[in-house]
Amino acid sequence: MIRLIGISGMLLGALAATGQRMDLAFPTARWFFEVSREVPFLGGNGFPWFGWLCVALLVVGGLGLVIHSFTAGPRNPVTTRRIRRFCEIKRGYYSLVILLALGGLAALDQVVVGKRALAVHHGGKWTFPAFLPSDLKNKDFGVSDETAEAPADYRKLKHAWKDSAENRVIMPLVPYDPTGDTLPPRSRALIKDEHIHREGTKPYWGLAAKYFDTAEAKIHLRYTLRQGVLTGPVDGWNAEGLPVYSAEYKDGQLVADRYSGEGTKEAFLTRESSDLRAVKYHPAPPIPEEGNWLGTTSQGYDVLAYLYGGLQVNFKAALIYLPIVYLIGISIGMMMGYFGGWFDMVAQRLIEIFSNMPFLFVVIIFSSMVPEKFKGLPVILTILVAFGWMGMTYLMRTAAYRDKERDYISAAKVLGADTPRILFRHLLPNTVAIIVTLVPFTLSGLVFSLTSLDYLGFGLPPEYATWGRLLNDGLSNLSAPWLVTSTFVVLVGLLVVITFIGEAVREAFDPKKFTFYR
Repeated sequence: MIRLIGISGMLLGALAATGQRMDLAFPTARWFFEVSREVPFLGGNGFPWFGWLCVALLVVGGLGLVIHSFTAGPRNPVTTRRIRRFCEIKRGYYSLVILLALGGLAALDQVVVGKRALAVHHGGKWTFPAFLPSDLKNKDFGVSDETAEAPADYRKLKHAWKDSAENRVIMPLVPYDPTGDTLPPRSRALIKDEHIHREGTKPYWGLAAKYFDTAEAKIHLRYTLRQGVLTGPVDGWNAEGLPVYSAEYKDGQLVADRYSGEGTKEAFLTRESSDLRAVKYHPAPPIPEEGNWLGTTSQGYDVLAYLYGGLQVNFKAALIYLPIVYLIGISIGMMMGYFGGWFDMVAQRLIEIFSNMPFLFVVIIFSSMVPEKFKGLPVILTILVAFGWMGMTYLMRTAAYRDKERDYISAAKVLGADTPRILFRHLLPNTVAIIVTLVPFTLSGLVFSLTSLDYLGFGLPPEYATWGRLLNDGLSNLSAPWLVTSTFVVLVGLLVVITFIGEAVREAFDPKKFTFYR
């Protein structure tokens, strides 16, 4: 396992460096340099030092783990029994498999979710837009109208080339970006049963329209239906999008109409357009036939893509937050217990002061003080780290107090081991049960904190897809229950999976099962 983690880290670092040098955007590996370019103090105004620092940490750390896996010798039999015990607790084992699968899915990045095509065949050659750091333009694919200089719309190209034998567009599984990809109003075909228009089996109430182009939501005629019958005002637009027609229906009968466009009214009404379709303005319900399996948000984002983006944010935050918090908390906690005296007393007083500070007020103050261009995941994680390391210090302090007088510590001192070696080579391995048990619960606390802050509006900026903001959107639009339902299911599901892992780890690593004191 350690060897696999090390090789994965080295591979990720190598992909990130290769992508930066060759101007490519590999899944997940692109994130380090993207953050470095977007955040000014991380190298956005010049040399992307943060990206290269991440590459160095991944390669060096991965190499160290691989070397350690070959030189560490046989596995500790107690550890082997603990791992076997964890695998026997099926609830925790399968939860870990699910969590790792979700992590692998999130790591696929733009291969799974994104509005840029994975591959495009045009003019006899293939291009791979999703793996390029910059957008291609419509003119690169033969578009010569007024949108030629705009970024390529691959969904529109796929629709236009659906009958072409030479041109082809391969889109991701979910062909929408989590944010910044506002969709036009959705629509769904209606079924006409005699004089009643039905949506499924029920008579339709609401707006319905005939479209010039359903992919671009260009409306020809828009009607109002009650109990499936045309009743109310009618509006009409020409192909250029200008309003040219209005009418009034009552119980399915035309009462009055007026036409002000070019040509005759009959020609306008009989122009080629789609059958009558139910208009679903945002937030739109789930429409699988349109590709929106979980509907859209009030901003017009696809809910499934948005949930995926929120999952990525949680995993990115965890990969940064957990190592930093545990490095600080473990180091300070062990030093408090090992040194004792004035260092222990001063550290405890500082922790008490920090722990009594109102967390929410601090977040509000920092959110209002930080300039808009600096806001993002690094700032939020900095605030969370400042408060997140204190909880484990007392556990590590107690473990250090307990073990520092034992024979193996005395033997290490007699043999001349210095303090860092005693702390990290002797004390730390004997507290692994505490650390491993805390990790799942710290992860669930991080997910809950990010969701809560985003729900309250003090979290990440709108360009990040977050579950808290989606939950807020759902509670602000109670007529769109799919927003709250989908967010609640994924959030609770993830927290339950992490909790099951934590409970299984706590039971498997319980020292009373494999040790006894004389």
